[in-house]
Amino acid sequence: MFTGKATYSAGVGLPELVEDVSDVIGIVSPFETALLDHLGDAKRSASSTIHEWVEDALLPNTDTINQTTFTPSATSTTSVTVANGSRFRIGDQVRPGELGEVMLVTNVVGNTLTVQRGYGGTTAGALANQMTLHILGNAALEGGARPAARFTDRVRRANFAQIFSAGVEVSGSMQAASAHGVADEVDYQKQERIRELLRDLENCVINGVAPATDPQGSGTARRSMNGLLSIIQTNELAPGIGGLPDGGGAGDDELTEELLNAALRKIWEGSSGGVDTVLVGGAQKRRINEFIGSSRRYDGDESTFRDGVSVYESDFGVCRVVLSRWVPSDALVLLDSSRISVLPLSGRSFHYKPLAADGDSEVGMVIGEYTLEVLNESAHGVLRQLAA
Repeated sequence: MFTGKATYSAGVGLPELVEDVSDVIGIVSPFETALLDHLGDAKRSASSTIHEWVEDALLPNTDTINQTTFTPSATSTTSVTVANGSRFRIGDQVRPGELGEVMLVTNVVGNTLTVQRGYGGTTAGALANQMTLHILGNAALEGGARPAARFTDRVRRANFAQIFSAGVEVSGSMQAASAHGVADEVDYQKQERIRELLRDLENCVINGVAPATDPQGSGTARRSMNGLLSIIQTNELAPGIGGLPDGGGAGDDELTEELLNAALRKIWEGSSGGVDTVLVGGAQKRRINEFIGSSRRYDGDESTFRDGVSVYESDFGVCRVVLSRWVPSDALVLLDSSRISVLPLSGRSFHYKPLAADGDSEVGMVIGEYTLEVLNESAHGVLRQLAA
């Protein structure tokens, strides 16, 4: 038995020994900002707390039948009531639904069209209420008069700049004292608060909602931005809705390649945008990885097994799959990243602002003000009610 001087006999608490504390501080809290990193820094800044942009659209070339009864029959009627008669002109060739028939519009009065059925020798089909009418194009008369001018009105969209802030206060003694792993306590606190605020910014870019009243803010009303899930409404999709396949009740449908392709096609049909980003949380990312499960092959000589899909290529776009912790588990967001910007208010990107102290301390705040710009929200989509 050893009876000499040893570390374990250095007294209670080992007061004779120098502390051995690593200069590395471990942080496990999630603070990644995958979406912000993917979008990159904005090329410009906002100049007002209400950020606005202008959008336009071409004249629509589809409409729907708004008629429940047809006289004398659905295959021979020449009078068709539509939802928006102003979309049609005399001379338009129109294809109803997925029928092989083409009709020629010979007169337009309000929302009622007079049409020539079976135009060009095509076979007349049965019309139905809510059937889509596709305007193929207009056949003008040679030497005819100038048609009446038609145009669309540009629309102004807006979002609001949200202030993100965190306080910093360090006593004079703490700043002067030596600390493990920290050379400057104020600087360390600034870095930690910026990490937290960047995390919160990405969360609000995805899930944020502006107040229903006084969205511009006031002395008592806080101003907040609308996030992607709030802004995207045209293509707010779910299994069994909007022509998407349905395999069960709400929340029972697992994400499949068929479902994802149907959502991408829905956006493609109504927009010239190109979806290039699939934004998902952990649950739906695993579903996307399973798309290749049946065709995956493993060579026994390989020492690395790969089970991840980072890019999904379909007929409707080549999409980078971005994993973010802040996407709801039942959702998948389809984005055209070229139409999305996270903008700081001019001169208000995240920075540290020192403040006057009223005692023996260093006081300040980390502050930033940002808004989300989503051009042409119909170029994006959200798929909800997925099994999580």
